[in-house]
Amino acid sequence: MNLMERKNRKENNNPEQLEDGHSSKAEDDLEIVDLNEPDEDEAEAGGGLHELLQKPYMTTVLMGIIVLLLVCIIVLLVVMPSRRDSRQASSDTDLQQNITDYANEQIEKEKDADQDKLSDAIVVTLPAQDAAKEDTQEAEEAEEEEEEEPETTEKPEAADSDKTAVVVDIEDENDEAYTKEFILNEALPYFADNKQDAIWDLAHLKRYVKLSQELEGSGKFYYQGDVDGDGRPNGKGLAIYEKNSYYYGEWSHGVRSGTGNWFKFYIGQRNKTNAMGKYMAHSYSGSWANDLPNGEGAEHYDVDISKLEANTRILQNVVGHFTDGLYDGDMYANSVDYVGNVEEWNGVCEKGVFTLWRDMSAIGECSVWQNRDDSSLCMDIDKSENKNQGIRELLK
Repeated sequence: MNLMERKNRKENNNPEQLEDGHSSKAEDDLEIVDLNEPDEDEAEAGGGLHELLQKPYMTTVLMGIIVLLLVCIIVLLVVMPSRRDSRQASSDTDLQQNITDYANEQIEKEKDADQDKLSDAIVVTLPAQDAAKEDTQEAEEAEEEEEEEPETTEKPEAADSDKTAVVVDIEDENDEAYTKEFILNEALPYFADNKQDAIWDLAHLKRYVKLSQELEGSGKFYYQGDVDGDGRPNGKGLAIYEKNSYYYGEWSHGVRSGTGNWFKFYIGQRNKTNAMGKYMAHSYSGSWANDLPNGEGAEHYDVDISKLEANTRILQNVVGHFTDGLYDGDMYANSVDYVGNVEEWNGVCEKGVFTLWRDMSAIGECSVWQNRDDSSLCMDIDKSENKNQGIRELLK
């Protein structure tokens, strides 16, 4: 029996199996589809992702990604406001700069306007040639006074007693800038309150120097204050004289009488009278009568110690009794030297003539001031100068 016969017999002997085989073939021909079953490709892809996520190192990778995202978010939250603030600050700075520039431009315009106004004001400086001429004349006059000794028996007379007061009334100070009316009205409160720093500053302004210069040789002075029935200074008031001199205080029918302060400023003056620039200002405060210091008072010099030679000293204050502008009685003084040291001195005078502390006539000198701490130390003057000692600039 061959193989074919054996096979056929086997198939014929198993009808159930044959029937089952037919059924199986039919089932193979009918395809059953399950809608819930994933597609083969999708299953393969899903299974790959699942397997990938199941790997141990993926947790670390995911955490790193999350941390990176958080850092980026934080950086954005920090940087964006700062950039906005920076832009805002830059904008504010530009705005502030613009406001500042505008304000500066307005200030410059106002300064230019004020300068234009001042250019029309009286701000004339004393010409150097005229100043030199004045210094030369005063030096020559001083030398003549030394050569020709005046008689001491003549009664001292105020150097400006024959000057005529020009009473100034305040009208409309806006008509013209820096008129004498404006200047007197400006200065009067400072003199009344004796604010000496402010008085110094005012006296050195060009308008004040010019106003005083206008009075040179006129025999007049400008006055503002109380007057009597004849229009003469009477009561309290301020006077401006030539050569940068001022007086504020009490008056009686045209003459200084009562209590008052006198000032003289050496502005640009460097001659023998001014000790070659050593003095900057000269003043007297105290009692007055007959237009001169009479009674108790104090004389004062503002001294520029930088102009003093080594080992020299100069009088700065003299306090005591005055008669017609002369030292009269027991006098007290202090001096200052080239480094600023101050010393105190005693003197005794009788109407401008000092009593000597020691006889030095053999060498032509007079010891007129004695040191209060060391009686052996004296200050001397030339013998010919021991007369009319007092406030010489107020005397003829």
